[in-house]
Amino acid sequence: MPDGGGFSPSAKAAAKGRGALSNPDNRFEVEAREAFDDGWGSLTEDMPALRTTLTREASRKAMTFNDSPDLFFDRSLNPYRGCEHGCVYCFARPSHAYLGLSPGLDFETKLLFKPDMPQLLEKEVSRPGYVPRTVTLGANTDPYQPVERKLTLTRQLLEVLERFGHPVGIVTKSAGVLRDLDILSRMAKRNLVRVYLSITTLDARLARAMEPRAASPVRRLHALRALSGAGVPTAVLAAPMIPGLNDAELERILQAARDAGARSAGYVLLRLPHELRQIFDEWLAEHYPDRAARVLALVRQTRGGTLYDSRWGQRQTGAGPYADLLRQRFHVAASRLGLLPREAHAPLDCGAFNGRAMERQGVLL
Repeated sequence: MPDGGGFSPSAKAAAKGRGALSNPDNRFEVEAREAFDDGWGSLTEDMPALRTTLTREASRKAMTFNDSPDLFFDRSLNPYRGCEHGCVYCFARPSHAYLGLSPGLDFETKLLFKPDMPQLLEKEVSRPGYVPRTVTLGANTDPYQPVERKLTLTRQLLEVLERFGHPVGIVTKSAGVLRDLDILSRMAKRNLVRVYLSITTLDARLARAMEPRAASPVRRLHALRALSGAGVPTAVLAAPMIPGLNDAELERILQAARDAGARSAGYVLLRLPHELRQIFDEWLAEHYPDRAARVLALVRQTRGGTLYDSRWGQRQTGAGPYADLLRQRFHVAASRLGLLPREAHAPLDCGAFNGRAMERQGVLL
């Protein structure tokens, strides 16, 4: 796979079924690399299809805490780094640079998993003085990405949270969440869980192009129905909304999610931090060349003339007339459909928390 921004026809074939088209250098590299033909046809020779690799990561703690005013939670759990779903717009891609890897194809093919997280979580929530608040599972990368079927780290974390009576909010775009419906339905009866399904588009072709290994829109709506039917509170996240690409679907997404049982909703405007700008630009030029220039122009309108504004209060929703109109459309549609803003729904129950659950389990064993 060539490094740098360039990519060849053979490289694109090798990346078939993935989101990114190349492996741009991460921002911490001191050297930049670019693919070139060495005279032996190296740019056009056949390349093997990319395979997903897994690497164990030793963790020192399970929960990550934040004080961002843009987020509605202060702690999260992320058992995986990188995500095989390959969503080309994923704001978490640049985090792979901290590992010395590319936010491009590396992000969706070179995954790290944290096998010690369930044990670490037990220790953290059982410490004297620990104050429970809803923890978000999947704030960075999807907890139900394909490798979860084999590794089951998300299920193990849920088992710990259920045992301790600890509230959790789950963010996913995978129908794989239904595997854990037994745990989720029990936790729902105790007001300990809420599931946020991300639905970016109802167009199957668009979804396949920009979210190549994620569940189809139809399967996500099915997951909403099944969760809601089992009494699990659900919400829909129309995220991200991409100006000129999927933003016209906002109202239809909210309608379909409400009909499937969602009780609340949220949305996020496309974010393009760091290397993600190049990755998304390449993807647009390849898949939607006829509208690439307009999409990027509209994004700049919402970001003060640039492709990204990282200021608090601006990152999630943007600014300017286009962003204001999107915000108004969301609130009008959500109000008409009876969908609560995600920050307005009733809080989960922290009063059921039992910090001595691990001690009691040890006695039983």
